[in-house]
Amino acid sequence: METLVILGATGSIGQSTLDVVKRHSERYRVYALTANTQYTQVLDDALACDACVVVLHEQSVSNSATAYAQKIGYSGVLAFGESAAIDAVQHHAVTKVMAAIVGGAGLSTSMAAVQAGKTLLLANKESLVMSGALLMDAAAQSGATILPIDSEHNAIFQCLPDDYTYGELASSGIHKILLTGSGGPFLTRELDSFDTITPEQACAHPNWDMGQKISVDSATMMNKGLEFIEAKWLFGLQNNDIQIVLHPQSVIHSMVQYCDGSVIAQMGNPDMRTPIAHALAFPERIESGVEPLDFSKLNDFTFATPCQERYPNLYLTLEAAQQGQTACTFVNASNEIAVAAFLHRKISFSDITRVNEQVLSKAPQMVAHTLDEVVAQDREARLFATEAVQRLSRC
Repeated sequence: METLVILGATGSIGQSTLDVVKRHSERYRVYALTANTQYTQVLDDALACDACVVVLHEQSVSNSATAYAQKIGYSGVLAFGESAAIDAVQHHAVTKVMAAIVGGAGLSTSMAAVQAGKTLLLANKESLVMSGALLMDAAAQSGATILPIDSEHNAIFQCLPDDYTYGELASSGIHKILLTGSGGPFLTRELDSFDTITPEQACAHPNWDMGQKISVDSATMMNKGLEFIEAKWLFGLQNNDIQIVLHPQSVIHSMVQYCDGSVIAQMGNPDMRTPIAHALAFPERIESGVEPLDFSKLNDFTFATPCQERYPNLYLTLEAAQQGQTACTFVNASNEIAVAAFLHRKISFSDITRVNEQVLSKAPQMVAHTLDEVVAQDREARLFATEAVQRLSRC
């Protein structure tokens, strides 16, 4: 039986993971669930799956959470803060860690899991965007396994040959990795109306049910830029090894193009339980609860190259990927601040890119050699982004 920690258990990935685990209770035991402040949901889930530990990152909810745990009869350990989450992922009984915390906040626990030699099921792309070299080096040293949960990276993983050697595309007969993206809700919207886009419109993704931050990132295609960086680290790729392809139907999740002209694609309904089940049981296959594709109901598939004028945030992130790790850390941190400001109606949709451009221009030409240095860079970029938001919000 596998023993799991689910980081970010109240988010969409965490909830989908709990659904898959519930379907296979004979295979998986949940040791710990973590959340930020949503103590009622995470404690209800912990009671339902008999989790031994619940960790809430915010100490401010400790009194309310403790009272609620007593009310519902949860008898496990209730802990608070980042150090408690790190203790949970490094517990000797834990074999797999689902890293589903959104944003840079998930970096420390992802690193802790890798350093402890766990199998990391990585849905927190920012861990690799901010510190790809450090995380991959730590995995090599500890013997940890990193399995991708993002639907695109999981698709690539499934389409690679079994004997694929990290970073060696040519020797595996691979020509290119084709990273697909839906284009979000504004694929055909008039460009001159982008300043009037509301948070509600940006969060209304046509295919996927996701949290607000990642939904906005999909609308700007920043999410695809971050996935581009993540793919580089996961599979040892160079920038020109990856081609981003718009595929609005979100049925083909990504593809691998081989030198003989073959293209192998991974397809499925847009439901995150598929990649979660694949990574949980790898190399086996288990039922996920996702309905199989009904090919009699599929319409035409369309593909295109994303337009820079429509998706400037995507190309800004690709520029950061060209510059190096520090630039990636800066643009990721800036984007988190900018998206939060947009969601709180402090800046416009188009201002997200303006903030990110300003912050990326301030990225220093240096390499972080420790996690503390990455965190310091992240903090510096957030300060720059906050200042940029303040300037734009006064306009």
